[in-house]
Amino acid sequence: MTRVTKWALAAAVLAVALIVALLPRGSDSTAKPSEDLASARSAAALQPCPAPGPGQPVKQLDGVTADCLGDGSNVDVGRALAGAPVLVNVWASWCEPCRTELPVLQEYARQPGAVRVLGVQVQSPAKDGLNLLAQLGVHLPSVYDGDGQSGPVRAALKVPSSLPASYLVTRGGEVRFIANPRVFGNTDQVRAAVGEAS
Repeated sequence: MTRVTKWALAAAVLAVALIVALLPRGSDSTAKPSEDLASARSAAALQPCPAPGPGQPVKQLDGVTADCLGDGSNVDVGRALAGAPVLVNVWASWCEPCRTELPVLQEYARQPGAVRVLGVQVQSPAKDGLNLLAQLGVHLPSVYDGDGQSGPVRAALKVPSSLPASYLVTRGGEVRFIANPRVFGNTDQVRAAVGEAS
């Protein structure tokens, strides 16, 4: 082996060692966000996200997954909404009408005969959403669809740009956008809208 080859080999080994040393460690980078959300999740005390229901997944949401806001687990949304009517509410922590509507949905969900309610937080950091829910005393199960301008749940539902947006998923798996009213002001409005969309 020539002297030039030895130097080139030594330089290559050093370069590889330097690259390996500078790469982020997977366990360190994934542990920190979980730790950051642990106290916010504890304070929010959200109800568990729904488990897969009986029957066929909701066709419009088939294969769509999101993180459970309450515990970080992965939720197959199409399967979780199968088999029973569900009111899906898309909201963001910066959305003022959402702050009014979320407590109304919490109150509705506690009433006898209410359909299940699932929140979908969008366009805002998960920690902000958890803090808002804790502040409002809203403990509805919720999934997190990311803080970007789009996410898999929003794409599947074709969510409009103005929030909040609510949908009724029927027992048969049909997804119906609730246009009237766009923002629920009381539980009677929620009950009426769910009845009309059923």
